[in-house]
Amino acid sequence: MALFSVASAKGSPGVSLTAMALACTWPTDPLLADLDPAGGDFALRCRTPEGEPLSQDRGLLSLAAAVRRGAAEADLADHVQEIGGDIEVVAGLASPTQGTGLGAAWGQLPTVFREAERDVIADCGRVVPGSAVMPVLAASDAVLFVLRPTVEATAHLRDRLMSLRDQLSLGAPDGVPVGIALVTSHKDRQSAGDLQRLLDSAGLPAQVLGVIAEDAKAATVLRGQATARIGSSLLIRSAADISGRLHALAEHRHAALR
Repeated sequence: MALFSVASAKGSPGVSLTAMALACTWPTDPLLADLDPAGGDFALRCRTPEGEPLSQDRGLLSLAAAVRRGAAEADLADHVQEIGGDIEVVAGLASPTQGTGLGAAWGQLPTVFREAERDVIADCGRVVPGSAVMPVLAASDAVLFVLRPTVEATAHLRDRLMSLRDQLSLGAPDGVPVGIALVTSHKDRQSAGDLQRLLDSAGLPAQVLGVIAEDAKAATVLRGQATARIGSSLLIRSAADISGRLHALAEHRHAALR
């Protein structure tokens, strides 16, 4: 099955929230993996369907330990937990120091995920050159960068894509397709077009897929801080649009490689 990575070039524009919203609107039953090397949010924010905290003993750390013992022993199902909304997650690291202990296991994660027989949405957090999570991005079927439409965020995105051009083989037939999602008001009709023109002028083959709508109420529910029905919320509807377009990017790449 396919591997999709969600990341940012700088700061905290809402990568984890976007990944969760995508999982809620995915056309199939995905697995959500918290792979932020700086430490994940899911174990802190999410609860089991019974309202209990997620176990610290099952997640990325336990999966990496299994990978180090041998890929054949890394049964992904042993490291997955269920959260509200019938979503299954691989809980992330508690701190950046834990990430350094994963070592070569980072490079084995894409193989493990592809054997899951389901799509995997990986929250990769902030990505910089040389980041431990780069093997996951390089093996992805598509990467989604999330940012807010500010001058600083746009500049960081442009610089990051330039620095990752070779690692992701941007623009090559077998390269990783890159999509962009802007976290902004659903009424913002200008930012997406402005950003696409900037990327085109810089010769960066990345496609602005649209907007993840700012929606404080729905975001609170997704973070587990409130309960309400959000199926028709602006956040969920905008995420559904992005998930469809992200799938199309991956399908276009697969067609080109056939």
